[in-house]
Amino acid sequence: MNRWNKGLTALWVTLACAGSAWGGPVLDRIRQDGRLVIAHRDTSVPFSYVLPDGKPVGYAVELCQRIALAVQKQLKLDKLNVTYALVTSANRLEFIQKGQADLECGSTTNNAARREKVAFTIPHYITGARMLVKADSKVDRVDSLALKTVVSTKSTTPLDALRRLNAERGLNLKIIESANHQQGVDMVLKGEADAFVMDDVLLFGLVAALPDPTQAKVVGRYITTEPLAIMLSKDDPDFKKMVDDEMR
Repeated sequence: MNRWNKGLTALWVTLACAGSAWGGPVLDRIRQDGRLVIAHRDTSVPFSYVLPDGKPVGYAVELCQRIALAVQKQLKLDKLNVTYALVTSANRLEFIQKGQADLECGSTTNNAARREKVAFTIPHYITGARMLVKADSKVDRVDSLALKTVVSTKSTTPLDALRRLNAERGLNLKIIESANHQQGVDMVLKGEADAFVMDDVLLFGLVAALPDPTQAKVVGRYITTEPLAIMLSKDDPDFKKMVDDEMR
């Protein structure tokens, strides 16, 4: 390569960098296909859930929609197509790790174990796990003598905490995994479990959504502290900075 070609190549690199202040695998892909994918949940009321017509809504979903507008502005895109992907508690991390979604907008707790695989933006809500029981239940704490069988959603921090408490305190509880939050509630109402353990804000939302909200109640002290946050890739610091700036 002669001196002229080397100089021309350097000029093109300089111009390309100057024209794109934001870079990284996620942002480059968004810039290329003009699409941002929001992962959402089905029954994580009030943060992320689906209306009867299939539309994803909720507090976390609305935050991510605002973030999408900020991404469009920062990347100077004429149009940004926002699409949605339904995830579960079991596969939500995988969706972010594999790039199947750019933001996971549900009710996910930011903890050290998960930060080894994904990144989180600034927490949008602090809650804690408590218990949902039938309205006439005598269970009012995790060590209640009336508490025999407990259900919690698969791959969640309340489930992990419940198992840890069971072992540490010798509670001899039978612990069952539910596929989602609604199934956990249904198991309690059907008498298949004495309590459903989950973040209390989610429990209140699930009770409010029942045909008869007087069927169930939320009881007990907090079992955990849950800083809920939006998940995103840990491999694109520029994207994380853009999201963090908008969240602030």
